[in-house]
Amino acid sequence: MQLVASANSAWALDVTDDLQHLLVAVPAVSHFLLSCPSCDSHHSRPYDSVVQVSLSGMAAVSFLCLTGFVKQYGLRRFLFFDKLRDESETVRNNYMFELNRSLKIISVFVVPCFAAESAYKIWWYASASSQIPFFGSVYVTGTVLCILELCSWLYRTTVIFLVCILFRLICYLQILRLKDFATVFHVDSDVATVLLEHLRIRRHLRIISHRYRAFIILAIVLVTGSQLMCLLVTTKARNQVNIYKAGELALCSVTLLSALCILLRSATKITHRAQAITGLAAKWHVCATLDSFDGAGAGDGLVAAAENSTERIFPHVGTDGDSSDTDDGGDEEDDINSTKLIPSYAYSTISYQKTQALGMFS
Repeated sequence: MQLVASANSAWALDVTDDLQHLLVAVPAVSHFLLSCPSCDSHHSRPYDSVVQVSLSGMAAVSFLCLTGFVKQYGLRRFLFFDKLRDESETVRNNYMFELNRSLKIISVFVVPCFAAESAYKIWWYASASSQIPFFGSVYVTGTVLCILELCSWLYRTTVIFLVCILFRLICYLQILRLKDFATVFHVDSDVATVLLEHLRIRRHLRIISHRYRAFIILAIVLVTGSQLMCLLVTTKARNQVNIYKAGELALCSVTLLSALCILLRSATKITHRAQAITGLAAKWHVCATLDSFDGAGAGDGLVAAAENSTERIFPHVGTDGDSSDTDDGGDEEDDINSTKLIPSYAYSTISYQKTQALGMFS
């Protein structure tokens, strides 16, 4: 097994070295060899330098971060597969389902961009074959160059979206763990056990933040710089902006902005869920404190009375201005973000000081 793993690793490194030509060499040759300054207005490429620098720069950062993650931690540790044995069956199943779904998500972003780029490149090489330098047969040269450019575009966009989707996948695992962790507040739980699990989740969140913070910062800087360059070159007085000249530039911008949105949305969701846990712990402490004033068996009645009292003083008001007890909480309404009071069992086993400490710590 070790020999097979070593052979696979060596083969992967060779393939990676060959693919680097698609990341650097092909875009550079394409820009300097096929800039076509003498082409007509439909086939000139005045914005090609911005496209190649932006896409290659983002792809290079993504590739370097991904290879650094894999070399330092290994793919199994990087995706937290080694920690799944400590998770519940629900977390493991949902995480594996999301892992398989991530491949489809990558294709959802990559395939449309590649299809649009393929249509543009095929049209450009087919209609401008007589205006570009060729070696031997013009058709063979055009076909080879077109295939190389398309492969380079596909490789770069795939690398960019792969790193972003992996970050989304890791964040989704932590969201699953937070949802699973939220269930401890609905049962009779020991404070020490809850605290240890909370510390473990916080440690993993810190690990994710430390691993990805450099990539996220660089991605924001590169995408912002790319959009500023696009703005500067397209708003010059003498520049003509149309689908023939700026179509590839627009496609590059859509690709980079989509990747950045995946990163920011994933980071926002996991931050929102982590903050919601704090509110849930505080609500759990309040409910436990209320129930502690009554004897065993009276907790549910107190919670129900509190809910009725709350409804009388602060009625639920819907978006249309009418009071309603069945307003739709949206997709975010779950065990973490629920607005319902918790029927606490804490009064039977947990003291006020312990619930207060855990609520304040969370």
